[in-house]
Amino acid sequence: MTKEKLQAVILAAGKGTRMKSARAKLLHEILGVPLLEHVLRTVASFRPDPLTVVVGHQAEAVEAAFSGRGLGFVRQDPPQGTGHALLTAGERLAAHPDRTVLVVNGDVPLLRRETLAALVETHRRSGAAATLLTAVLDEPQAYGRVLRDGTGVRAVVEARDASPDELKVREINAGIYAFEVPPLLEALGSLRPQNAQGELYLTDVVRLLRAAGLSVGAVAAADPAEALGVNTGAELAEAARLLRRRRNDSLMAAGASLEDPETIHVGLDVTVEADAVIRAFTFLEGKTTVAAGARIGPYARLVDTQVGSGAQILDHCLLRECVVEAGASVGPFAHIRPQSRIGIRAKVGNFVELKKSDLGDGSKAPHLSYIGDTTVGPGVNIGAGTITCNYDGTAKHPTRIEAGAFIGSDTTLVAPVTVGEGAYVAAGSAITEDVPPGALALGRARQVVKEGWADARRKAGTAAATHGRKA
Repeated sequence: MTKEKLQAVILAAGKGTRMKSARAKLLHEILGVPLLEHVLRTVASFRPDPLTVVVGHQAEAVEAAFSGRGLGFVRQDPPQGTGHALLTAGERLAAHPDRTVLVVNGDVPLLRRETLAALVETHRRSGAAATLLTAVLDEPQAYGRVLRDGTGVRAVVEARDASPDELKVREINAGIYAFEVPPLLEALGSLRPQNAQGELYLTDVVRLLRAAGLSVGAVAAADPAEALGVNTGAELAEAARLLRRRRNDSLMAAGASLEDPETIHVGLDVTVEADAVIRAFTFLEGKTTVAAGARIGPYARLVDTQVGSGAQILDHCLLRECVVEAGASVGPFAHIRPQSRIGIRAKVGNFVELKKSDLGDGSKAPHLSYIGDTTVGPGVNIGAGTITCNYDGTAKHPTRIEAGAFIGSDTTLVAPVTVGEGAYVAAGSAITEDVPPGALALGRARQVVKEGWADARRKAGTAAATHGRKA
């Protein structure tokens, strides 16, 4: 269906009372993005014009979260049911009476584009005034039941208003519709709160359309899970589990190797190339990218991080907003903080922290070091226990370690300071002044050795103990 013939409304005004949360239901996250984002991306893929979002509870927060996207927001205040929610968008619908409108609940993150496309295509071919997406569930519980006759759908009845016989129906309404606008607007104007909740039900539009002699069709989702809304914390977790599995299956189908898909979390905006290996209990979040041949985990978390081909992130590492170049190695137990870069074939070892630093190609910080606000050239070795003292209590200061330098273990580099190309800093030094290229720097107290001191101390201690026993 072309852009000129389609518009859409997403219903996102509900309170989500059963979530028991101070946050609006549709802002709770799945795979690193809000619940509503999943629905929005599916609907937006059809390029509807206009795309309207009906908001209500915490409207300001929802609008702020999705600002700058070209969406049209309308507010339902006070909330008076799903029919009233769509009625608030009536002016926007009426502006394009020739465009079929998709109406989608904002809490169905499992909805696939293919399913929505099938709904639109069926609606267009049938010439119906409305077409519903349905699903057949073993346990329909609180979902509205779809009642059919020989010509199509004759009614949708909410579970709380259904008779015992109607509750036996297993086909449920998914809250996803295609409508022709003129009959929809006429039916919305005729809605009355004739139900237990005293609300205007969108589902009553079906009955009104049929009463006007118009046809209403339905398309059953191949996967009933696509129709499931999220209303509780448990349902949010279940939707996350299903989406995570779907996401991981698609990555494996494209050639990535996921060692234990049930424990691996890959965000919606993460890119994992073929032949990358993701090990158990790994979280890839934000806009992280993992290139072919890279190995991540186990027990690693990467946020907005770029990992080059053949690089490896070992056990128990946290990386945020950084770049790991091809062939580099990180971990185990490393923390790479924002604005850091680890160069080609460079190594960051166990219990090393990088903060806003660039570790040059082939350089190494193998263990137990803090490198902050530092530029490290290529081919540098940073010994165990090295610390860059970048903060003086008021401001941060830079450290520069040039190509080929050697920093001995347990060195303290007091910024601002530069260690020149090829220079050598002796172990245990505190460096407070620049080190020229090729020089040796020592910044430690001279060692003093007192021959026999330990033996004398030991003998004195033994004599004192013997005297005490005699006393």
